[in-house]
Amino acid sequence: MAVHAHPDDESSKGAATCARYVAEGVEVLVVSCTGGERGSILNPRLADDPRVLRDISQVRREEMAAAAAALGVQHEWLGFVDSGLPEGDPLPPLPEGCFALEPVHVAAEALVRVVRRFRPHVMTTYDENGGYPHPDHIMCHRVSVAAFDAAGDASAYPGEGEPWTPLKLYYNTMSRGRITAIHEHLLRERGESPYTEWMKRWEEREERPVTTRVPVADFFAQRDAALLAHATQIDPDGFWFAAGRDLEARLWPTEDFELARSRVALPPLADGEVEDDLFTGVREHLAAGSAA
Repeated sequence: MAVHAHPDDESSKGAATCARYVAEGVEVLVVSCTGGERGSILNPRLADDPRVLRDISQVRREEMAAAAAALGVQHEWLGFVDSGLPEGDPLPPLPEGCFALEPVHVAAEALVRVVRRFRPHVMTTYDENGGYPHPDHIMCHRVSVAAFDAAGDASAYPGEGEPWTPLKLYYNTMSRGRITAIHEHLLRERGESPYTEWMKRWEEREERPVTTRVPVADFFAQRDAALLAHATQIDPDGFWFAAGRDLEARLWPTEDFELARSRVALPPLADGEVEDDLFTGVREHLAAGSAA
């Protein structure tokens, strides 16, 4: 189960990993906490489109359905309202009734209901900083962690289904190593890079540990299709596609994650080694339980 703040987040964070596991026969559910109603139109080709301007909510629902189909995943809306990204100095207050202002236990109850129905072994979400400081991303982290902890507790939310205990929780990681490798290659080969501003911003950000690198180069095409399905959010001529997937497959053929919680025993790793599978330890745990 991949828990995201807005439609399009699932396509830019861990999308190829989801597509890979679907191809392997794993059931994958993407949960969108909000409808993305307050998202800016980031594709200049659609900035003045009458239908987009008139009904962005419906457009984003259609985009999400197309992205889910491209990845082969199941999808569910959690039903909360996009908080928007506040801008200005000082920042304006968040709009009343938005996701980021919901009590955590209220939003967590909704997610616990989905966890108990879907029964995932592995969950993914964002770190405590949200990956970047969007209020909905930070709230998504809080709600996901609360649901991970509560779903298996029979005394928590007793009316929301039979308890189910997920076994591992991961944070999506936009690896600095990946962006750095592509950025430096582009500077050497082309003399310019679309990631220059990213690198400057990264100087002020904490580097997150990478514990898991999932090989997914064979699924970059599905990730691209899912990204492009979010036409209001993704500029096909923008930085997402500037490097070219052949180059990315050569330089960085993985999607990276940070293991936040594990309820299963993990095999020892040598110094410098990382997992290559989100289900490391899970299959062995389940096989041992079946044998018992």
